[in-house]
Amino acid sequence: MRMWSDADVAAALDMDTAIASQRVAFESLGRGEAQLAEKVAIRTGEDTTLGYLSRLSPRHGAVSKLVAVHPGNAARGLPAISATVLVTDATTGQLAATMQATALTEIRTAAGSAVAADALALPDADELAVLGSGVQARAHVRAIARVRKLREVRVFSRDAARREAAAAELAAELGLPVRAAASAAEAVRGAPLIAACTLSAEPVVPTAAVAAGATVISVGSFEHHRCEVDAKLVRRAGAVVVDEVDTAATHAGPIAGALERGDIAREQLRALGAVLVGAAPGRRDAAEVVFYNSVGLGVQDAAAAHAVLGTL
Repeated sequence: MRMWSDADVAAALDMDTAIASQRVAFESLGRGEAQLAEKVAIRTGEDTTLGYLSRLSPRHGAVSKLVAVHPGNAARGLPAISATVLVTDATTGQLAATMQATALTEIRTAAGSAVAADALALPDADELAVLGSGVQARAHVRAIARVRKLREVRVFSRDAARREAAAAELAAELGLPVRAAASAAEAVRGAPLIAACTLSAEPVVPTAAVAAGATVISVGSFEHHRCEVDAKLVRRAGAVVVDEVDTAATHAGPIAGALERGDIAREQLRALGAVLVGAAPGRRDAAEVVFYNSVGLGVQDAAAAHAVLGTL
């Protein structure tokens, strides 16, 4: 059995490989091939521990992941999210690999959003607004730049120094015009692609500034109490797409809230996998706002882990 460090995983999982793995993950769900256990969450104060278990297909070994979300780690100089993955052998059930999964989680989350953006955003979407300046925000710029030719990226977060640093880093790395915006509204206004990558319990996307035809992606609304978008945006959206309906209905703050208020019916939620395999519509016209809420699924970890091992 091999033990993979975060550095090993990052070296094996380049962004294009990761995006391909996430497409496989969601299409497997859409075809009903993947097996997905219910996501488990234990909350202690502001900290959360999450457990995932899934199988990408009968020919792949099961994969489990334990994730610790500690928002206070930023002040400690530590990652807010840390994780470990176990991969079993499909035939024997024996442990085949152990992986540090902080890098895997970072990359697969952004790669999953890139798959969603490619499926849902307008083909000529060339401006990206990112809310947040941390690890996920930067990863999302890298990932979405692989599926859309971006003309400009605008980054906003509450800490001016951090957003300036993130913009400078990404501009130098990607050779793109990336600039720090002075406000969320300035970042979002006119952007056909918007990615919210925070751990906020309060809305960070200014709905009034969201343009017609925009695709809004939220990856920080992965718990019932976390809501990066407000109720107005969910009601405004012509399509509300989630990574998996049952998981989103329980864990995604904006989705759970909308269902509880009666703003949207469960039958209106569209799973990304179903959209990818043609079993459900995605975007239906160029003017509608599309909202994609991702809480993160075990099958995404399974696909990414098998991509790292070369067994995808």
